[in-house]
Formats: sequence, C-alpha cells, structure tokens
Amino acid sequence: MTEDSAGALAAITDRIARSARIADRRPDAVTLIAISKTQGPEAILPLLEAGHRVFGENRVQEAQGKWPALREAYPDVTLHLVGQLQSNKAADAVALFDAIHSVDRPSLVQALAEAMARQGRRPDCFIQVNIGEEAQKGGCAIADLPALLAGAQSAGLPVKGLMAVPPAGLDAAPYFALLAKLARDHGLEGLSMGMSEDFETAVTIGATHVRIGSALFGVRA
Repeated sequence: MTEDSAGALAAITDRIARSARIADRRPDAVTLIAISKTQGPEAILPLLEAGHRVFGENRVQEAQGKWPALREAYPDVTLHLVGQLQSNKAADAVALFDAIHSVDRPSLVQALAEAMARQGRRPDCFIQVNIGEEAQKGGCAIADLPALLAGAQSAGLPVKGLMAVPPAGLDAAPYFALLAKLARDHGLEGLSMGMSEDFETAVTIGATHVRIGSALFGVRA
C-alpha cells in the first residue's frame, strides 16, 4: 500500500487541480482531507512522507489512539473530525482536532463552547446540514440552519462553513449546489463536501474541503 497510496495522492491532487481550473478556481483554494479512519500508522505514514499534512478521522477515541505519536514526528499535521460527535466527547475533540465538521445541534454547540473556553483552543467549525433530509443521517435540518448558525456564532464558535453528505446513489450535484447556496445566503465561505466518488463535481461547484478516504487508501475488506 505504501507506494500505491503515495501515487494515489498525486493522482487525486491532479484531479482536484483540473476540476478547479474548469471552474476558474485556484487549485490551492481546495483542501484535500485524507480520511484515515480505520487506517493504522503504517498506511498513514506514506502520505506523511509524501508531504501531505491534512487528515480526517470519524471517531475521537480512534484518533486519540494513533495521532499523538504521529504528531510528535509530524507536528505540522492538521487534524479534522468529520464524523458525528457526542456532546460528552466535545472536550476531547477540542483538545485534539483543528477543525470539527459535524456541528449539528444546540447541545453540541454549548458543549463545544464550554470546552473551548476552558482550554483556550478554538478549532474551526462547520455546521453539518442534512442536505438530503435523510432520517438515518446526522446534520441539522435545512429549516433549522439559521437558528443553529446564529446560536453557534453567539456562543463564540468559529464557524467557517457548512458540511454535508448527499444521499447515496443519486446525482450529488444538486445537493452540492444547494449547500453552496445556503452558505452564500448565510455569508459563509467554507464548503466541506465531496468524497472519493464525487469530489470532482464538488470542486466545480465550490468545495473548499474534500474528504477522500477509499480513493487514497483503497477499500478495506
């Protein structure tokens, strides 16, 4: 996997750049988050050695088990939490992560605000929107976004943008376009959208952060 993942990184970086140019955007306006959930250090190290420094995890506990040691060797790593966050893990998330993409309810806003105040750390925050209105997915309802965003900003959270995961099996473009419109309407620049199967579409529609896992690391058995 070592050479394969490093090669995949170069190929995906090229695809992001090509998609950005199609949309008359700068390639460096898009941050590639390598989603390293379920991956051990042996799979992550080749990307670190190739110069990549932005990684994403789904679970606080898993990240706590592997990233402190990796960060000792690579202190300039930026770590993003992209999975659902329980309020009782908010303090751990604030301590470990540089960005949290799954802010989706008032109780979590309050827990994060309290943790940030205690720790003096202020990770970037993205409001997760349930863009396809799917009962099984996290994210706030579209109708609840204005109130949640206002509450997060009033609580002092550094809200940088919106995040969403479109419904599986459908054309992602309309959902990405809706998320981009919601961000514009609320004066937000960050758009965390696009994964391995649809990141090029996301980039052409304005994604500032794409979350790539299987295209980098391969599909785990």
